[in-house]
Amino acid sequence: MFFDPMYLVFMAPAMILALWAQAKTQRAFSHYSRVGNSAGMTGAEAAARMLRSQGIDIVARPEEAKGRKNVAAIVQIGGVLSDHYDPGAKVLRLSPQVYGGRSLSAVGVACHEAGHAMQDAHDYAWLGMRTALVPVASFGSWLAMPLILLGFILTSPNLLLIGILAFSAIVLFQLITLPVEFDASRRAKLALAELGVISGPQEARAVATVLNAAAWTYVAAAVSAIMTLLYYLWVFSQSRD
Repeated sequence: MFFDPMYLVFMAPAMILALWAQAKTQRAFSHYSRVGNSAGMTGAEAAARMLRSQGIDIVARPEEAKGRKNVAAIVQIGGVLSDHYDPGAKVLRLSPQVYGGRSLSAVGVACHEAGHAMQDAHDYAWLGMRTALVPVASFGSWLAMPLILLGFILTSPNLLLIGILAFSAIVLFQLITLPVEFDASRRAKLALAELGVISGPQEARAVATVLNAAAWTYVAAAVSAIMTLLYYLWVFSQSRD
């Protein structure tokens, strides 16, 4: 195997965007982690208030939420910025700094994840599509690289094409993720102000800065997947010459 300089031609812009987005997110989160919200609420409390305002009950144990409609659990997990919502289990999993933090960053991130729980409760179509695509994208991720490598080694355009088709599932998943994440942030910004967790334009701008920075990481992931796919398609076109 050899290194193809054309790979960098395709991927360098995506790599730069990803590094910039990651640094922007970490900088925004870190900065506003030192600024408290006017209500003095923790991230977990803000997320619970947001969900209850939408008629979603909060249960103490995750096992009580699974399989039930309009129910969610909020739990703490390890890690930094490891926060996510699990639609299968109906659980918001928040990192320690978000779960117990009383900062603008904490309530912003927590309510973003609560936004996903709202999407789930309201049968938001894009979330449903993303959830349905998870096993397909996971299988595509597992299958794509071995087939593409075999296509390179055996100089087999057919294997290469099958690998590219498998990788396309990952690209589709990343694209569908974008409206899901943007909508969750929109719901969080509205709820934080309407429910009195934040007050005034200054706090609203701060939360928007954190959530908008985080959105760039999803954009960067989608761009990276697209550019990788374009590179594979270019390689496939060269193999046909």
